[in-house]
Amino acid sequence: MFQDRATLPRPTPFRVIFLAVSFCLIAYFLVVIVGLVFYPPFPALVESLRSREILFAVELSLVTSVVSTALCVVAAVPVAYSLARFSFPGRGLVNTLFNVPLALPPLVAGVALLIFYGPSTFGKTLSAFGLDIVYTPVGIVVAQFFVNLPYLVRVARSAFETINPRFEHVARTLGCTEWGAFCQVTLPLARNGLIAGLVITWSKAIGEFGAVMMLGGATRMKTETLPIALFLNMSTGDLDLAIAASVILIIISVISFAVFEHYSGGRGLF
Repeated sequence: MFQDRATLPRPTPFRVIFLAVSFCLIAYFLVVIVGLVFYPPFPALVESLRSREILFAVELSLVTSVVSTALCVVAAVPVAYSLARFSFPGRGLVNTLFNVPLALPPLVAGVALLIFYGPSTFGKTLSAFGLDIVYTPVGIVVAQFFVNLPYLVRVARSAFETINPRFEHVARTLGCTEWGAFCQVTLPLARNGLIAGLVITWSKAIGEFGAVMMLGGATRMKTETLPIALFLNMSTGDLDLAIAASVILIIISVISFAVFEHYSGGRGLF
């Protein structure tokens, strides 16, 4: 029988070693991150945070990440539900294909997107109709969507799989249609998991760099998201602006992960 953590006996050398490693690593992470935040003088950091370039990067990051996350939700929910509930030929292959982008380095995904929307026949056709994707803010949204959709599908599928299908069957016997059972039973029960996935997907969209740089480009005051601003200012030696972008990204990451942990209940929806 498992013992409650509150009633465990006094620490043994085994526990002490494992806990010591854990706390040392936590301290290391905190020192590195806090050191970055407090490296520049506070007035210089505030001035950098108020700079026109950083404000532009914040605005562009917020707009593109919200749009791409909304698109991810619209696409991920039906796909995740299908993989969690339906049996169809090639289901395993479809699941594998949706997981492939998770294993791809973002730069590789960015190159693939650049070729697809650039010199390919499809890309040239879009350009002929006046729809330019490469090196535009639209390209940022496309890159964020491509990289983050498989992640949200995975989280949403885990959320749907935790729900007993019998609840939906009961709703159907009481007169609900399939759509009604999904909207009135499944979605409310999966709400916390979906919110957790949405928040962390949005955070990942804001922090996406590799694919965004390849497809959207790295042009100041045009396709300059926060990670791009960090990269450009580090490249030119403007450390204060680079740290300002880093501080904002750190704050967003911490808040997003706190919300994720709250709604996921520590169940590990990955």
